[in-house]
Amino acid sequence: MEIFEEVVALQRSGRRGALATIVNVRGSIPSFKSAKMLVRDDGSIAGTIGGGCVEAEVWQAAREVMTSEKPRTLTFDLNQDPKYDTGLVCGGTLEIFIEPVLPAPLLYIFGAGHVSLELFKAARNAGYDVIVADDREAYANAERFPGARQILATDFDKTLADLAPSDSAFIVIATRGHRDDMRILRWAVQTPARYIGMIGSRRKAITVFRQLVGEGLRPELFERVHSPVGFDIGAITPEEIAVAVLAEIIANRRNVERTLPHMSWFHSRRLSAEGESLDTQSGQDETSRDETSLRQSGN
Repeated sequence: MEIFEEVVALQRSGRRGALATIVNVRGSIPSFKSAKMLVRDDGSIAGTIGGGCVEAEVWQAAREVMTSEKPRTLTFDLNQDPKYDTGLVCGGTLEIFIEPVLPAPLLYIFGAGHVSLELFKAARNAGYDVIVADDREAYANAERFPGARQILATDFDKTLADLAPSDSAFIVIATRGHRDDMRILRWAVQTPARYIGMIGSRRKAITVFRQLVGEGLRPELFERVHSPVGFDIGAITPEEIAVAVLAEIIANRRNVERTLPHMSWFHSRRLSAEGESLDTQSGQDETSRDETSLRQSGN
């Protein structure tokens, strides 16, 4: 039970790790079936699966599992491979299952309007912890966002100064105006957040990118930015837009590698230090459905 308590403590502190369990044994091994070892993100361990070269190899694999967030099974033949000869009378084989131990994913939503409310509901149902920020207390409150980890209803500058997203955090920017969106994006790209999405048209994305790069921000900072945000599924209503956005966040969290229908202008372009040649007319003509719905719904 102690090792499970360690797992819970690790998750509650917002850290990650990997849990290794002996799941199959044949013959003699220097441990027992169901033995467990927790490897934390700082390299420290709790528990043991028998020590020696096997444990060292599992430790290295566990580090890789917590990074990839994908489980793995390792098989060791203690009789055939001489590197596992530790002088002990062991001639068996064992299988070890290594699974990632991850904290609940944390989503920051900036803006508390209609789209943000539906995104909050969808994200909570999918197991995300959510922090909601808006400078309007009439919108950002516990009645509208029950179960939020935190609700911040203060000026955005003060809010941003108090926040420190980790490298596993997700950020969606959907305030009621372009000025606040740009202000938050300027801050967001300088955090280690894993994912940053900003609602708006391609034209807006291009304009904001040019302005922020003109201020001196490095173009590569925008490689995590998705704008227009969400998958291109023809979403129109706030509920549909929330589904499109959350689906993109989930794909990012799960490290999906196949081609997906991102709407993001940033996602489809490699940004150079000088900025690249842009299809300005296309940017002017193509306004994404998510921005249209957001503005019309009074966010």
